[in-house]
Amino acid sequence: MIVYNLVFKRILMEYYDWIKWFHVVSMVAWFAVLFYMPRLFVYHAENRNNADFIKVIKVMERKIYYAIGIPAFWATLISGIVMIVLNPGLFQTGGWLHAKLTLVVVLIGYFFSMGYFYKKLLADACDKSGKYFRYYNEVPTILLLLIVAMVIVKPF
Repeated sequence: MIVYNLVFKRILMEYYDWIKWFHVVSMVAWFAVLFYMPRLFVYHAENRNNADFIKVIKVMERKIYYAIGIPAFWATLISGIVMIVLNPGLFQTGGWLHAKLTLVVVLIGYFFSMGYFYKKLLADACDKSGKYFRYYNEVPTILLLLIVAMVIVKPF
């Protein structure tokens, strides 16, 4: 079994750059959802009295969250975990990876909070304003800046 794991890991290491590529592409797709979905929440909250518009927004929210967001989230998470398993020495390169992973945990919490708000808006049971969602919409931008800084600059 140990020999099998070593051979399997060695084969996967040959594809490490492709796994990293897939991780980045998946992350871009996930962030598209993280940026766009809260904007839909703004429109949803500000147009509650326009039933026809809300019907369209609800369809868009569902498709973006479930057809793009969930698969992109899992693809990003799994490919990230695979890279860490293949290269655990990354944890010895400084605190940047620990900081990045902490920010990613916050980002995952944010993503699932979007699912919470989506369900509340779907049931017409959300009392948050468009202004609230405008501020809420800024969170992924801040997290993206910090996460990319950790990966590129590796400040510590």
